[in-house]
Amino acid sequence: MPEGDTVWQTAKRLHTALAGGTLTRSDFRVPKYATVDLTGRTVLDVTPRGKHLLTRVEGGLTIHSHLGMEGSWRVFTGQQRWTGGPAHQIRVVLTTVPDSGTAEAQTAVGYRLPVLDLLRTTAEETVVGHLGPDLLGPDWDPDHALANLLADPARPLGEALLDQRNLAGIGNVYKSELCFLLRVTPWLPIGALPTEHTAQLPVLAKKLLEANRDRPVRSTTGRRGQDLFVYGRARRPCLRCTTPIRAADQGDGSRERPTYWCPTCQAGPAPGTSPRTTSHHGTRPRTTN
Repeated sequence: MPEGDTVWQTAKRLHTALAGGTLTRSDFRVPKYATVDLTGRTVLDVTPRGKHLLTRVEGGLTIHSHLGMEGSWRVFTGQQRWTGGPAHQIRVVLTTVPDSGTAEAQTAVGYRLPVLDLLRTTAEETVVGHLGPDLLGPDWDPDHALANLLADPARPLGEALLDQRNLAGIGNVYKSELCFLLRVTPWLPIGALPTEHTAQLPVLAKKLLEANRDRPVRSTTGRRGQDLFVYGRARRPCLRCTTPIRAADQGDGSRERPTYWCPTCQAGPAPGTSPRTTSHHGTRPRTTN
């Protein structure tokens, strides 16, 4: 699933392409909005909120989308061929012409979007109001985020980090990488996190996302060709101690996520080794164009 830095990049790309332009095409390919026509309206801005995207349009309307596991927004210029997937996976098409009239039309195509809503801008809180402080947003508050995380001290650290109600923007990659950098397993109760690491947690999370929001390839190591410490590296040697990285699913049973850790470098409880041999996802450029 795209994480906060990827969503931030997507919002920036959409904002650059659409904001300030007038919609000449508005094609919603979901039954609920099949008759909606926004042509003639100006796109005001595209704003990320955690893993959500808010595209605000003249007239007090907001297009709310979420990329989920496989969704993406791609931007095409002029008559450029659309390459995000087969046509039946397109959920919405938005084309704008810049007010100056001197540049080519820009078309944003939303593929495989599991969440697509059209709502009043004044009602945005109904879809993002539950989110905690956004690691890449203007509402970021490390003290508030930490208080949210510690509200349930018995909860496993990995689960608490993934809960967007605590802080918004962390996904499975950053969950695993943060736990490695803090030298604890994702199954450690967050209340048992060493004191010296507790206040560091939200600060380190923000630092990682900010460092990667403008990069085409995510990196937490600072090492070229070895972008991530543990995520996607099951059975490969730890970059710190050479112990084989382990992998297992973590979650509440209804929504489990692949989780990676080093049994030597990270202290705390952990399940048995999983046969998972997932490849190193972090070496591929992201595809949300």
